[in-house]
Amino acid sequence: MHNILIRPLITEKITDLTENENKYGFIVDINANKVEIAKAIKQKFDVDVVAVNTIRHKGKSKTQFTRRGRFTGRTPKHKKAIITLKEGQTIDLFTEV
Repeated sequence: MHNILIRPLITEKITDLTENENKYGFIVDINANKVEIAKAIKQKFDVDVVAVNTIRHKGKSKTQFTRRGRFTGRTPKHKKAIITLKEGQTIDLFTEV
């Protein structure tokens, strides 16, 4: 089984969702589905997952102008997962390693 959870997502919006609606955000493997993500969260943090919402982001096209000419490239694509936990359960992201 490949590594599904890449890193937790810590932004102002996700922090607000965590405090008010018991939702947590993670950057996950681009090929992982919702069932695999829920199993990985349950296995790693020992919590019950109620719902998983996923968002796929395409990479942006970037251009850099230098003395030697123009270079174009893309930022990497990634996938976010918003996890809703059972009422009363939490994940402490800052102490987990």
